[in-house]
Amino acid sequence: MIIVDFADKIFALGIVAIHIAIILVTLIFVFLPKLRPYIFNFLGKHAILLAFMVALLSTFASLFYSQIAGFDPCQLCWYQRIFMYPLVIILFVALIKKDYHITDYALSLAFVGSTISLYHNYVYFGGKSLSCSVFARGVSCLQRYVFEFGYVTIPIMALTAFVLIIIFLVLAKLYHKRTVL
Repeated sequence: MIIVDFADKIFALGIVAIHIAIILVTLIFVFLPKLRPYIFNFLGKHAILLAFMVALLSTFASLFYSQIAGFDPCQLCWYQRIFMYPLVIILFVALIKKDYHITDYALSLAFVGSTISLYHNYVYFGGKSLSCSVFARGVSCLQRYVFEFGYVTIPIMALTAFVLIIIFLVLAKLYHKRTVL
């Protein structure tokens, strides 16, 4: 399907852009310390919104792949969805109520989701694990639906989203802790 191929490319480009942005921001933090406060203040101030946008886009992407592209999610993908989908609601409520104490709850979901995602990537890229048939109910955890730019897969997309959400939530927590003191 043309729309699925197009979506694969767009999602993969987004993941590559996120990876590049994380590397660049890290390099700026390390080598340009005068810019740290500006980056920290900007990201910290908007971190809940950014985390919400990542969770929302991730939810839409997972629904696109299962409902439009027709890709059946494996058992590990379902577990990751269990931890991603509530983040959309929790972070949306946090934005509406301007409740920045919600980060602990969202961080716990994102941390568990990222742990599952990290394990899924480990298995997906050849790590030893329990047999995939233990997890799968008709769909292998090793099923490759997307492979763009030599490394972007659906498990990589999920891991990137969870890690980015964790980064934003930690920044939000630090920013609001600092501004309250």
